[in-house]
Amino acid sequence: MVSSVAVLLVSHDGDRWLPAVIDGLRAQQPGVEAVVAVDTGSKDRSVLLLEQAFGEVLTLSGATSYPAAVAAGLERLRERGERPEWVWLLHDDANPAPGALAALLDAAAADPNADILGPKLREWPSLKRLLELGVTISGTGRRETGLERGEYDQGQHDEVREVLAVNTAGMLVRRTVLESLGGLDEQLPIFGNDLDFGWRAASAGHRTIVVPDAVVFHAEAAHRGVRRTPLTGRHTHYQERRAALFTLLANVPGRRLPWLTVRLAFGTVLRMIGFLLVRSLGEALDDLAALLSIYSHPGEVRAARRARQQRAGTDPGRARHLLAPWWVPYRHGLDFLGDLAAAATNQAQDVAERRRAAAAERAPASYAPRPRTDDEDMIAADSGLLARFLTNPVALTVALVVVVALAAAWPAFGSLAGGGLSPAPAAGGDWWRLQVETWHPLGTGTAVPAPAYVLPMALLATLLGGSTGAALSVVFGLCVPFAMWGAWRFLRVVGRLVVFTGAPRWVLVWGSVTWALVPVVCGAWGDGRMGVVVVATLLPWLAHAALGFADPDGVRRWRAGWRVGLLLALAASFAPVLWFLALALALVVVAAAALVVRGAIRDRSVWGPPAVALSVPLLLLAPWWIPAIQRKAAEGLLLDTGRLPAPTADTLDLVTGRLDGLGAPWELGAVLALLALLALLPRPTRIPVLVCWVVALVTSVVAALLGIATFALAATVTDAGLGAVVVVLQGTFVVAATIGAVGLGVETVPWRRVLAAVVVVVAAAVPVGGLAWWLSSDPVVDDGIDTDIPAYMIQSSEQGPEHGILVLRGTVEDGLTYTIRRGDGITTGEDEVLNLTTEDADFTTGVQELVSRPTAEAVDLLARSGIEYVVLPAPADGDVAAVLDATSGLTQASAEERTTRAWQVDRPLDGGLLEGPVSWLRVVLLVLQAAAILVVLVLCAPTTNPRRQA
Repeated sequence: MVSSVAVLLVSHDGDRWLPAVIDGLRAQQPGVEAVVAVDTGSKDRSVLLLEQAFGEVLTLSGATSYPAAVAAGLERLRERGERPEWVWLLHDDANPAPGALAALLDAAAADPNADILGPKLREWPSLKRLLELGVTISGTGRRETGLERGEYDQGQHDEVREVLAVNTAGMLVRRTVLESLGGLDEQLPIFGNDLDFGWRAASAGHRTIVVPDAVVFHAEAAHRGVRRTPLTGRHTHYQERRAALFTLLANVPGRRLPWLTVRLAFGTVLRMIGFLLVRSLGEALDDLAALLSIYSHPGEVRAARRARQQRAGTDPGRARHLLAPWWVPYRHGLDFLGDLAAAATNQAQDVAERRRAAAAERAPASYAPRPRTDDEDMIAADSGLLARFLTNPVALTVALVVVVALAAAWPAFGSLAGGGLSPAPAAGGDWWRLQVETWHPLGTGTAVPAPAYVLPMALLATLLGGSTGAALSVVFGLCVPFAMWGAWRFLRVVGRLVVFTGAPRWVLVWGSVTWALVPVVCGAWGDGRMGVVVVATLLPWLAHAALGFADPDGVRRWRAGWRVGLLLALAASFAPVLWFLALALALVVVAAAALVVRGAIRDRSVWGPPAVALSVPLLLLAPWWIPAIQRKAAEGLLLDTGRLPAPTADTLDLVTGRLDGLGAPWELGAVLALLALLALLPRPTRIPVLVCWVVALVTSVVAALLGIATFALAATVTDAGLGAVVVVLQGTFVVAATIGAVGLGVETVPWRRVLAAVVVVVAAAVPVGGLAWWLSSDPVVDDGIDTDIPAYMIQSSEQGPEHGILVLRGTVEDGLTYTIRRGDGITTGEDEVLNLTTEDADFTTGVQELVSRPTAEAVDLLARSGIEYVVLPAPADGDVAAVLDATSGLTQASAEERTTRAWQVDRPLDGGLLEGPVSWLRVVLLVLQAAAILVVLVLCAPTTNPRRQA
């Protein structure tokens, strides 16, 4: 006898739910006689459970889609000779209540026009939360259930009504309707096939209703990511979003298709912004990938629309009243903004409540103040804050140090140039232009990429209203206070890790001030070495972020990896050598962790975050280092930024923290090294001090290797940059000395306490001496860069790169050198480009001919290269001047000094040789860099998405 109802149960790795589902099927009244169990490549006990329950199981491969599994089940029914009136679709994670099937059949008998019926879906295992009572879809592809988030079932939706679609987990459908519509769409392998089927059924004139008396408990294993299959992969959201886009584009009426195509693209951008605001980077990228997947394969959508249009009796307008109203997406947008505002308000209230609770705990139990007005509260708060500040010696000391530092850095709040720092360009747009250009009209034209630090400096200048001078002033003027702030945060955490009570505040003051003065006393600040100054400022913040690698929570370790990577990329953009040092330190730390904790290296969250931290700079700085290697300018990866030659450092300089004899007296640095050595004496803190010395040893090895390298560039010979290494080594000494001071504070041996008193007196001399020397020093960076070129020529050169000035220096006897000035001269950011540009052999040959045996071709070369003036600064070589006086095509020009000679090129200026090809590789890398910066910033932020936290 052929049963009027056949159950089609599809399973995949569902043994955790199948026993309850099988019991639920057996409990149905009337009983279920025909069951087709289909398993799609389960690797657990699913097949065994199904065989024990139903005898026969149709086994398919793991790559079989749900529509294909349903089609195979229908085929098995035909092979059996069974032609049931109804087919009941069930998932292996959908447990029907005992009366579910009976309620569905009763509703079908009461409404003969109903061809598809669905149950009320409730959450499993909570059993009370509502999931669905029929579904529809909005114009943006959102699955709409009409339910509130987490709504409980209290019978408030218990009425039979027509809907667009019902979930395949419990769908009762007439077999003839299922077959006439071609089953479920194969283009929707796992998600969205219920919506698509319901839409097609409504367009064909079939009626779908929801029956609340029929209850099915659904675990939503695939949607929640509890179960991974070859079809869902690791990106469930991508599959769901792709299914939604395909469903809309395949079923919407043709007249709405162009507008819908544009709307979905624009809506995807808005959705991505929303996901990024709640730090759901994966969902944002999944949305983009889904859109690209659909739009890059328009043939699939065309084929689906053609198949629907060819089916007789289809009218898309029949489903219009079942779709979500047009205003629903806008309501969701307002709800999202309201959620963000509520979250921000709640966070502020929590902080205020914690502060009030802390104040109440400090107050005496018997104290009960009278209520005060708002004005009285404000006055009391201000006076209390002022009183605490004036009575706190630590706060007064820190404030005094900041004031002294700002006074000493006063020359930085002006026009900065001199030493290793070239003048700032005229506006922030010049830095942006230098960043995005693939060919620079500098010298004779070059494709060497702009240094990596140009981008952060351009961003800083933009934030300051486009003033490049203000950007340099902020870097040099506020470096010490900002570094002191970061050092205080870092050393405070280190103190708490070493001793439960934490480091004394006076120790923190000494350590933070000493650390902040490192770029000053080493000579980098006074000599205008911006790269070293920035590294010294960022290093404590970078070290603070790196402490997250030791966090017991794996999620926080990964977040620390992204934060360290971002800060390392920023620091390495100013001092590329820092990345190689970080690589060496990471290898040592990971190797030590593998030796100390056996098996730890197998945990990806142990070695993964350091690997991420090292990979992020490679990604973010790719527009610089990849073209640099391509243009044979790889030396820039090991050089300090700024004008060359950069100051070097021998062994004594490394130990005392000096750059080539610059900076404060070396005795201050020797005292710091001695304090770091004495820090090994206290036993309670000996191990963390040894860790600091291991870091110092690795840094010294890297410095020794870098000290071997010497680079012969086109204009000069220079050594590898050691400025960042000096800063790291001095920072290590500061941390070791701070930890040692904490250890001395907890020692109980009397002679150790005497030693502590002596150390305090000696240690105090380091920051005091550094501040005193800074106040009395005369920084080179304030002197500016002298130019011996007439002012009118400089004004002419600023009209465009084709008005260049060829400057010849030297004598015939000692040798001549030449430089080319264009625009406002060599500015910050252009030094590295010119330093790493290889010599233009043709132009050099032309200059040699010009000063020895001048020809018309040599003068024409000057005009084609955009050279308007030739200048021989004082003291001018008479032999060279005589040759140029006699050169046809050069006319004498006036000079401000009698001993300076100048000539003007009497040819039409072209500058055609300054133009070069566009590097599309760098253009692509710049686009990827912008996207990568946004992604990394999101990954650095704390998790606010409840789904990701779960």
